[in-house]
Amino acid sequence: MRLAVCSEMVFRDLPILDRVKRIDELGFDVEIWSWHDKDLDALAKTGARFSSMTGYLHGDLIDPDSADEVVRTAELSIKAAETLGVPRLNLHTAELVDGQAARPRQRATGQMWLTALRALERIGELGARAGVTFCVENLNTVVDHPGVPLARAKDTLALIEGVGHPNVKMMLDLYHAQIGEGNLVELVRRCGAAIGEIQVADVPGRCEPGIGEIHYPVVAKALRDIGYDGTVGLEAWAAGDSTAALEAFRAAFS
Repeated sequence: MRLAVCSEMVFRDLPILDRVKRIDELGFDVEIWSWHDKDLDALAKTGARFSSMTGYLHGDLIDPDSADEVVRTAELSIKAAETLGVPRLNLHTAELVDGQAARPRQRATGQMWLTALRALERIGELGARAGVTFCVENLNTVVDHPGVPLARAKDTLALIEGVGHPNVKMMLDLYHAQIGEGNLVELVRRCGAAIGEIQVADVPGRCEPGIGEIHYPVVAKALRDIGYDGTVGLEAWAAGDSTAALEAFRAAFS
């Protein structure tokens, strides 16, 4: 398994460019969130290996009135990804603004399912032509992202399996899954080949492994048992020193 670190959440006293360099120096791949507000050429010159970034700008996959905007900005994201060599582009079922649902909804409908499926089929074709994979991230709606329909891991898995496209996978976020569903080892086994990338943080607090209730070495074993050899990304705040947080992450998955 390759290990990556979200540059948005650690070494926060440094500019983003210096964060990327520091993460790379410590031997990790790098994740970023938004790309439109960053100097991509400068990031590319760091020589870091980038694992994933946000794959759209606006719109809700579940909304017939804005799903086309997700597809349109997914195509723009592909062009941005080429600059950094990013292989995976992250999607949500509904647009987030500062972490919150841009247009909160409290229940899912059949129309939402069908709209998301059709949009993801189109996005999968974009990914196939460009050689990138779009990953739909599960979210928790209890603590961090209320008002996002079809956000639980079981829902994003159903979407991925319904689309059935090799360039559309899950961004399986185990922090969100622990809050919303739990039973992480069985969840990993169930998702299996649908996983495009794993993201981790401990619960509560969304910090590095080892400070909360999730025993990540057991999760790591479950991933090895199913033959997962992809990327595990630390999308977590540092509880204290960022370097120590990254080493705790490395230890949990080594």
